[in-house]
Amino acid sequence: MNDKRRLGRGLDALFGGSASPSSAEIALPAEADAADALAGQAWSEVPIAQIETNRFQPRKEFDRESIEALRSSLETHGLLQPIVVRKNGDHFELIAGERRLRAAKEAGWSNIAVHVVDMNDQSVFEAALVENIQRSDLNPLEKAKGFQEYLEKYKVSQEHLAKRIGVDRATVANLIRLLELPPKVQEAVRHGQITFGHARALLSLDEPEQQVALCKEILSKGMSVRQVEATIKEMKSAGTAAAEAAAEPKADVPKTHHVQQIEDELRQRFATKVAIKLKAADKGQVVIQFDNNDDFERILAILRPAAAAA
Repeated sequence: MNDKRRLGRGLDALFGGSASPSSAEIALPAEADAADALAGQAWSEVPIAQIETNRFQPRKEFDRESIEALRSSLETHGLLQPIVVRKNGDHFELIAGERRLRAAKEAGWSNIAVHVVDMNDQSVFEAALVENIQRSDLNPLEKAKGFQEYLEKYKVSQEHLAKRIGVDRATVANLIRLLELPPKVQEAVRHGQITFGHARALLSLDEPEQQVALCKEILSKGMSVRQVEATIKEMKSAGTAAAEAAAEPKADVPKTHHVQQIEDELRQRFATKVAIKLKAADKGQVVIQFDNNDDFERILAILRPAAAAA
């Protein structure tokens, strides 16, 4: 099953999809009466000048070549599927089909077939997301920002949004996480210089500086996602080894003759092994060994009078 069919069903679910007559079967209303004439019709035609853009459109960049190709198709085959709009006073607000609308304008059309639906702002926002989410050429950053804007505007969970637009919650979460990347990395994603897979791999690095540096390496070397993942694994292994090395206790400072004499005096006094471990010239430990409980009590008996006297 291809993406186009899945997308169609997703929009149908939001629009309350039902069979609609062909636009060729509906008479073109006069411009002044277009809005009223469409009130009882599923499909009709309206002046393009009466259609306002979708303020919830997550797509910010439209490829010029694709618009030109669609314009050529419209001139050859006509519009095979109407755009979707809702009434907004004496005008209409676009819900789905902005590429077709742009291409129609490029073709010099004055009117275009529309499907008029009755939807609130939240449903319009969802429809705009559904129309764009499965488009392979849509910028992942635009999807991410669209999701984030929806969540902030309607105060709902990622799970709720995922169900409304028919995707996995993980898809929503992974896309939104792209917004955590440094601006330079986001720009690389936005311009298609690195893929969504590259960006997800970079998110596993903790430091923004590392993310930017590795992003530059991806661009200069043309690294695959697997190569990036392998590089990150090596970086983390090296970081762990360095952390472990830093955590290891430093070697003791060499003992002077004076310190060795003090060790001998303490061994004789406590009648057991005594070690003085120097960490610096004036810092260290005195370790007194005991072999059993009786030995421990004996050493304590020697230490207590000294502690009391102090």
